[in-house]
Amino acid sequence: MSIRVLINGANGRMGKASVAAITADPELELVGTTSRGDDLANAIKKSHAEVVVDFTNAEAVQESTRTIIAANAHPVIGTSGLLMPQIVEFQAACKKAQLGGIIAPNFSLGAVLLMKHAQEIAKYFSHVEIIEMHHDGKLDSPSGTALRTAEMLAVNFKPAQTTKKTKETIPGARGAMHHQIPIHSVRLPGLVAHEQVIFGDTGETLTLRHDSIDRIAFMPGVRLACKKVVTLKELVYGLEHVL
Repeated sequence: MSIRVLINGANGRMGKASVAAITADPELELVGTTSRGDDLANAIKKSHAEVVVDFTNAEAVQESTRTIIAANAHPVIGTSGLLMPQIVEFQAACKKAQLGGIIAPNFSLGAVLLMKHAQEIAKYFSHVEIIEMHHDGKLDSPSGTALRTAEMLAVNFKPAQTTKKTKETIPGARGAMHHQIPIHSVRLPGLVAHEQVIFGDTGETLTLRHDSIDRIAFMPGVRLACKKVVTLKELVYGLEHVL
C-alpha cells in the first residue's frame, strides 16, 4: 500500500519539484497540495494524508509544522528558518505523540556527505569558515544547511586561541558567527544552492564544496524521507538519520 503524501507550499519551485517526484514514485501517493491561504489542517483531514512535506518559507514554517503535528501527520520539513529552540519544541511534541518526522536542512545526498566529512575533518583543523550561496529568492540567511554544518563541525572543532585584535571596518564583514564559526551568505540570481567549508592551517587550505545545480538533486532525499518517517516514533534533525 502506498504512503499518502500532501505537499504544503506546492506552488513554489521546491514544491513543484516535489509534486512531480512524489507523483512518479509508485510507493507514494500524492493526495493533496496546499499553498498560501489554504487551510492546511482541513486539507490534511480531508485527504487523510499520512505525511506532509513542507516547502513554504521561513515566516510560515513554524505555524505549519505545529499544524502538521497537531493533525497527527508525519512532518517532513524542508523549509529553512527553524532554529534549535523551535526544533526542540517540535521534537518534544512528536515524542509525546509517538510521531515520526524529520527536519532536513538539506535533502541532497551530496550535501549530507559534505557535512558528515567536514565534521570528521574538524578534528584536525583549528580554523574553518563556511560560505553558502543561494538564489536571490531565498529570504533567510544563513541557510539552514550552513547552520547545520556549523553545528556538526562544533562537535569536533576546537578553535585556535589567538591574542590578535581584529576590527570590522564595516560590521558583518567577517560574517555571522555560529558555534564560533564564521558563515558568509551570498544571494545572487543564477545560483541554486551551494556551500563551501574551508579549513586552513599553516601553508595549506582544504576545501569541501557542494553544488546543487538543479532542484531535482533534492528529490531522492524527499522521497526517502517520506518513506522513512512513517517507521519512526520521533522527529529527527538531519537527513543523515534516515540514510
